[in-house]
Amino acid sequence: MGWSNIGKILVFLLPLLLSDCSISYKFNGASINYDLVKTITISNFPNQAQLVYPELESIFMDKLRNRYIQQTRLKLVDNNGDLELAGEIVGFDIAPMAVQADGYASKTKLTISVRCRFTNRVNPEEDFEQTFSSFLEFDAGLMLTDVQYELSQQITTEISDMIFNASVANW
Repeated sequence: MGWSNIGKILVFLLPLLLSDCSISYKFNGASINYDLVKTITISNFPNQAQLVYPELESIFMDKLRNRYIQQTRLKLVDNNGDLELAGEIVGFDIAPMAVQADGYASKTKLTISVRCRFTNRVNPEEDFEQTFSSFLEFDAGLMLTDVQYELSQQITTEISDMIFNASVANW
């Protein structure tokens, strides 16, 4: 390839290289304009479920706060954040599943439900109130007290992901 061919290629590529175009990839799923949105307030979500597992509130709050701290550059503030999450845990329910021929359940389903209110002070049309639920099944021969910590960890991780995606993913 001669110098004249290289010159032609450079004449073609140079404007592309010097333009103001930029491509941004976000691997965490968040789509936040950090020039406008800098803070988030995450209020406690009190446990108002009929069946109360005392550790559930702290497990859920740790999962939710960590999701935003680890996956965004938002600063967590106590009050008046640009974004705000509030709500309550409204369900911690068990139900028999997969009934066997003898009439007994072989699986039990644990469902956790969280009502969430999202406020975006920068872009109020993104505000919402929604209930998020997730469940896991476990062997009916096990006591709930034997599996509730591990299941609560897994279920609240999924609910935290759903809230995160609904509030800041916007894709």
